[in-house]
Amino acid sequence: MKLVAGLGNPGEKYKNTRHNVGFMFLDKLVGDQDWEESKKILLVKPMKFMNKSGEEVAKRKNFYKIDLDDVYVVHDDLDLKLGEFKIQKGVGPKVHNGVSSVENHLGSKEFWRVRVGIDNRDGDRKISGEDYVLGRFRKQEMEILVEVLGKAIKEVKEVLCI
Repeated sequence: MKLVAGLGNPGEKYKNTRHNVGFMFLDKLVGDQDWEESKKILLVKPMKFMNKSGEEVAKRKNFYKIDLDDVYVVHDDLDLKLGEFKIQKGVGPKVHNGVSSVENHLGSKEFWRVRVGIDNRDGDRKISGEDYVLGRFRKQEMEILVEVLGKAIKEVKEVLCI
């Protein structure tokens, strides 16, 4: 069995914010006409706030006895430009409270990360990362995001053999 967790914050207030890319990924995956529900893949949207995401990921991993090598965490990443994504094991952003929570609760950094770039700030970086990730995507940014999520989903499906 494999576990795919999309990180985000629950509630209408955070819907379509940059920090909810993981939730958007899972929504798009499930809505994809090629997606078929599989008993071999557990999809998880932790319904606690970002900095407590690891509790639910670890709980599901342990309950279903899923190997760490079969855990995939989808999250926003300010270290990558909007329109980019990377699937990497044990490598993540410099600072991300949700990813840090997952690392702490799993007791390891050696799980797969689907890092979806969200940085579209101008060079001056006047807005803090914390404020930026809680902002909503503009229309043009959302178009770029939808495209990159499609590419990331295609690659994840290939990796998961679905």
